[in-house]
Amino acid sequence: MERKEVIWTAVLSSLLALLALVAALYACYWWQKRKRKQEEEEEAEPVVMQHPTSSLSRLNGILSLKTPLISTKALGTAGTPNKTPSGTSSNLAGTSIPEGKSAGATSPAPQNKALQNVKNEHPSMAFLQNRSISLVDMYIDNSEPSENVGQIHFSLEYDFQNTTLILRIIQGKELPAKDLSGTSDPYVRVTLLPDKKHRLETKIKRRTLNPRWNETFYFEGFPIQKLQSRVLHLHVFDYDRFSRDDSIGEVFLPLCQVDFSEKPSFWKALKPPAKDKCGELLTSLCYHPSNSILTLTLLKARNLKAKDINGKSDPYVKVWLQFGDKRIEKRKTAIFKCTLNPVFNDTFSFNVPWEKIRECSLDVMVMDFDNIGRNELIGRILLAGKNGSGASETKHWQDMITKPRQTIVQWHRLKPE
Repeated sequence: MERKEVIWTAVLSSLLALLALVAALYACYWWQKRKRKQEEEEEAEPVVMQHPTSSLSRLNGILSLKTPLISTKALGTAGTPNKTPSGTSSNLAGTSIPEGKSAGATSPAPQNKALQNVKNEHPSMAFLQNRSISLVDMYIDNSEPSENVGQIHFSLEYDFQNTTLILRIIQGKELPAKDLSGTSDPYVRVTLLPDKKHRLETKIKRRTLNPRWNETFYFEGFPIQKLQSRVLHLHVFDYDRFSRDDSIGEVFLPLCQVDFSEKPSFWKALKPPAKDKCGELLTSLCYHPSNSILTLTLLKARNLKAKDINGKSDPYVKVWLQFGDKRIEKRKTAIFKCTLNPVFNDTFSFNVPWEKIRECSLDVMVMDFDNIGRNELIGRILLAGKNGSGASETKHWQDMITKPRQTIVQWHRLKPE
């Protein structure tokens, strides 16, 4: 009898301990979930909503800046839901639409007084002077596209009174054919980086290489200073009903570069998507003819290819100074553990006479360090004046020569071996 009581006591004790453990785990999960929710509310991420009507929507009263709205409409179209490539439609509720306003006619919003009173100075320029250099470096790419994948025409406007960014996607031109019919079914996906969760899409234009979208997107509740920390990303896709949509090309525009005192219109060449996604490297070059010093600065890399089973890499950079095919001098950065976006901030100087500057090159290799076995190549570029690894690498070297004593900064796409 006593033995049974001992067994029952042990069983009950075990059950109670298990229940206590489950309760503790649940409490921990609930606390972490609540903490994440509070952090998300503090970050005040915008809520993406699509506006299906043909009139400009305006919120009555004061806009809540904690939940900025992103809405869209098509110019000159009826009040039908705007279908996305997936075939779904979305509606915007809780907004009032004034009568008598057409899709393309928006009431001119008064500019803020600071913009009128200060000559050649406005909020966007003030931010540009005090901007975060990392944001600009991350998305500014002045290199020419490696291949022609068409252009996109769009315009921007800022409503200072209602703190609303107005984006008009007008048309595309000379897009490549992605279908067997010799045409494409293009649409544009819009995001305001660094927010990648919320995105908008234009309608699909069937069987055309020169689409006319004429659609307008409203990003409501964005104060000018907050807007300046965003990057407009336009990504053109070819819609395919039975398989994954094909990427045609994309454009990045840091909004801190845009003069919002005007209503700028842009024709931008689309950049082709990276086929071999090895990542990108931000470098700067500078040459001083007076003392024959060539300086290479490795600033940072982004979106490197993962080489380890944990989905990361241990990157470092190896640089060779070359004259023709002959390697002269080698340099290395430190190793950065478990990252795909390392910040190197490492500078190397080489002694290169002026008469040899057009003949030499820099072989830049981003490597993955491995404790066991051979280090693997992630990607590489060849910076040279004649036979660089690409048009952007050659142009970077030529810009360095034509602008002595100036630091030329540029992003480069890494190439596989």
